Amino acid sequence: MATYEEAFETFTKEMNDLGLHYHEELYHEITKHLGPSIHDNDASKVACSDPNELKTIKENFLIGKLGMHDSEHLDEAIQQVCGALGESNRHKHRATFYYLLTAILQKEEVFVESSGLSFGEIDSH
Repeated sequence: MATYEEAFETFTKEMNDLGLHYHEELYHEITKHLGPSIHDNDASKVACSDPNELKTIKENFLIGKLGMHDSEHLDEAIQQVCGALGESNRHKHRATFYYLLTAILQKEEVFVESSGLSFGEIDSH
């Protein structure tokens, strides 16, 4: 089993490889939120081709954790992240996926005090 630091390094490498900028404190907090699941090969990844998984992300993370209201906007954000991470990419790490959702939906304050920091937009093209 990889240590937290090794797992975090894998996740941030994914962001760097994709050319995506990230706020390290926010990324750490989201990774910590995921707990031991970051060490499980299946649980640590998101399958955009699985409608049940996307529904669970919407219900448990977006609505449950981020406090969002169910709307088409949430489904669009999920699809935007699927596109940003690459439709053919079978190794979409959950920490990265949740980080991008948090940034797109501007809910950073759930994990960190933003103090005026801008987390930016995600371009899925």
